[in-house]
Amino acid sequence: MSLHSLYVDLNSYFASVEQQLRPELRGKPVGVLPVMADTTCCIAASIDAKRFGIKTGTPVWQARKLCKDIVFVQARPATYVEIHHRIVTAVESCTPVGAVLSIDEMTCELMGSDRKEANAVKLGQQIKQAIYDQVGEVLHSSVGIAPNRFLAKTASNMQKPDGLVVIRQNELPQRLYGLKLGALTGIGRAMEPRLNRLGIHSVEQLCAASKNTLRQAWGGIEGERFYARLRGEVVESAPTQRASVGHSHVLAPDLRDPASALAVLYRLLHKAAMRLRHYGYCAGGLGLHLTYLQRGNGPVHWSDQARFSPHADTLKFNPVLAELWQRRLPDPAPLLKVGVTLLHLAEHSQITRDLFDPDDQHETLNSVLDQINQRYGPNTLYFGGAHSGRRAAPMHIAFSHVPELQVESDG
Repeated sequence: MSLHSLYVDLNSYFASVEQQLRPELRGKPVGVLPVMADTTCCIAASIDAKRFGIKTGTPVWQARKLCKDIVFVQARPATYVEIHHRIVTAVESCTPVGAVLSIDEMTCELMGSDRKEANAVKLGQQIKQAIYDQVGEVLHSSVGIAPNRFLAKTASNMQKPDGLVVIRQNELPQRLYGLKLGALTGIGRAMEPRLNRLGIHSVEQLCAASKNTLRQAWGGIEGERFYARLRGEVVESAPTQRASVGHSHVLAPDLRDPASALAVLYRLLHKAAMRLRHYGYCAGGLGLHLTYLQRGNGPVHWSDQARFSPHADTLKFNPVLAELWQRRLPDPAPLLKVGVTLLHLAEHSQITRDLFDPDDQHETLNSVLDQINQRYGPNTLYFGGAHSGRRAAPMHIAFSHVPELQVESDG
């Protein structure tokens, strides 16, 4: 009765959706691109493509070198979000979904008799079948079952594709010894070197480390939480607050000149501002991020940011973006990718109005813009600076963020 969590991880999700909707792609190596250009990289690869070593982040040229028969398709984020909601509904037909963690991952809390291993495994199989029956037979998933969410996610990664793995309390910690440090959630590129400096180079050494050692590695209480999770304890994560709202976009070849790139940036800014208001936040800073195409030596990155009194007014964000744009260095090469981020967020209800601007004269205008665009589709009304870029920045799905079609769809 020590099994508490069941984790569902869709395999090669974006590419699998494309294969589900386009039967001619099934059984073929598929790479999903943000924009159809040779200078971009895969944001997803099908199960068939992964067998050739192609994965998220593989450049188009390299993918072609690894597999001459690869088929590239352009991402359709709105479609992936719609299918995501259908998958959640399918899982809910078997058991309540406790938390949606990303576009292709969710977790369920095991209750009552479902905590018995035989019943938990049967539930995992039912969830897989429900996804096949209700959404599509190409949408494979890996299910992990364990004493806590952390270990259930670890289990879901141990057998891909189409796996179902159980980690039992009496198998801990030995069951984890065969994994690499980076295979554990919470140990990324920055954390692994910190562990190495403390003499931890393997999962076995990690499990043998003291609670104080892990507290030192994580710089606080999170190290103790990690220590407990490794041992199968159910530990609540620390509460988090949204830190930023932003969008980025890989530019198509015909939009890599400064004027077009700036128009796309305004489009990204206006999308971010609309999301900011939807979430009930104000921003106290704005960041601009540029990536230049530089063949041979790799891309060149440039970024800058500005601070201001917190607000959520698109008309006030526009001149800040213009100022940051003017600060950039002379363009060393054509622009490849642009991004804008609203920073230093605070809840709108907690913000004290500026004494020199007591009345937000644009609040009604912003509200009307948001309502019209949500009802009649994005870009029904927009600011002039975004005109030539209004069709160039489609919805983007980050690993930890499922877009809300109400405020982020592209029509």
